[in-house]
Amino acid sequence: MRLLPLLLAPSLAVAATFHVTVAGIGGEAEYEQRFGALAKDADHVLKGSGGDGRVLTLSGADATKQKLTDTLAAVAREAKQDDQFVLFLIGHGTFDGTDYKFNLKGPDITAIELAALCDRIPAGKQLIVNTTSASGGSLHALQRQNRAVVTATKSGTEKNATVFGRYWVEALRDASADTDKNEAITALEAYRYADQKTTNFYETAKRLATEHAMLEDKGAGDGARKPGLDDTGQGMLAARIPVVRLGSAQRAAADPAKRQLLAKKEQLEVQIDRLKLEKAAMPSDQYRKELAKLLLELARVQEEIDK
Repeated sequence: MRLLPLLLAPSLAVAATFHVTVAGIGGEAEYEQRFGALAKDADHVLKGSGGDGRVLTLSGADATKQKLTDTLAAVAREAKQDDQFVLFLIGHGTFDGTDYKFNLKGPDITAIELAALCDRIPAGKQLIVNTTSASGGSLHALQRQNRAVVTATKSGTEKNATVFGRYWVEALRDASADTDKNEAITALEAYRYADQKTTNFYETAKRLATEHAMLEDKGAGDGARKPGLDDTGQGMLAARIPVVRLGSAQRAAADPAKRQLLAKKEQLEVQIDRLKLEKAAMPSDQYRKELAKLLLELARVQEEIDK
């Protein structure tokens, strides 16, 4: 008997993805420039990724609590259940032992307030990437079913400025982040890339690491430093959220005639991942037969996309 039934998507339409990037206040000229440049880079990468993407970026004078509230309210009005929503936070954060706050121009916004705004967005798959200092203090407030949460720090007590956000953006434009070579950089792949680059940064500089990224996508718990597609299911949702597409997948996402094929490809990849999780509970012959069937269908769909 199967432990995890194969997930079938309710439709074969490529969903729209709403990207909201926010560069908070820097406090010093160096950080103001760094945060603004990072937001600009993310905006450029996301707008060039093709498909039905809606990219909204707030920085400088626009990075206020009111503007962020209005932007997320607008996404809540436009997004549909089949869509994806990605919120990327850049800057400084604070944690007083109880409440996390994202530092903005004027009043700050708490993790609880952010969660309430995001909860009103009907998009069925959500990703919040909080790359600020003390961002680990926001994880429990932000987590929810069908939402992956990435934080640059493991807790609210890691309060130094972070470098994780720099490498998250780098992951979205580096084809090597696409480790399974399916022409989509998922949230899980971007997380692993940015986490490894962050680790390398501190080791190369011979500095004690002051940030340790976390990913939580089951809607409960403390998340994981090294999530993987294992029998716990940690990382499964993040692996199903393509943040950017590459090559033929990017071209297909931009081509209305091929979007349905791309949706079918991504659905098959989800089924393959789930089948691999079920392997231990299945007869080996049945596993090989079902895997071969899915791989054959995936190859056929990819051939149609490449035409």
